Amino acid sequence: MKAPLPRSFYTHHTVRVARALLGKILVHEGTSGRIVETEAYLGIDDGAAHSAHGLTERTRVIFGPPGHAYVYLIYGMYDCLNLVAEPDGVAGCVLIRALEPMDGLDQMRWRRPRVTRVEDLANGPGKLTRALGITLGHNGIDVTRGPITVHPAEKSAAFEIAVSHRIGITKSADLPLRFFIKGNRCVSVNVK
Repeated sequence: MKAPLPRSFYTHHTVRVARALLGKILVHEGTSGRIVETEAYLGIDDGAAHSAHGLTERTRVIFGPPGHAYVYLIYGMYDCLNLVAEPDGVAGCVLIRALEPMDGLDQMRWRRPRVTRVEDLANGPGKLTRALGITLGHNGIDVTRGPITVHPAEKSAAFEIAVSHRIGITKSADLPLRFFIKGNRCVSVNVK
């Protein structure tokens, strides 16, 4: 496998990073998947972003150096993985919404025993963290070093990027900040 993406990959505008992450490989402890869906959260200018109200203890990671994991809990039961973008001191992060499973399928199935189809193992933000064993304990880790890393694909395949509004939010819900590989069977929701 190629080396993890360097910190410089994450230093750009959040939307650019969200689009560029599509097709990259997310790896954690023997499991991996191709990123097929992301959402951009634009910091203090985005009402749906956790960082919209500025720097707090919870959002410190988002305002910190790029290339770190921001992991949070939703609905009291699902961990969500975000990757911090933008230069240090500027808030912005990318929610990883769905993966196409690649390696460690037995481990993923063990973690998600009720799932019967491979395409349903990681087709949502809470599903993919559970399948890959990513938890709140990974909040703040450096994804350029591990244990969670993101790598370029070994073979780059052409794909079309589709864009839609973000899913499951009420504030700034109409912004076209969800990006996914068009036609991929592992995206969470096929909406435009």
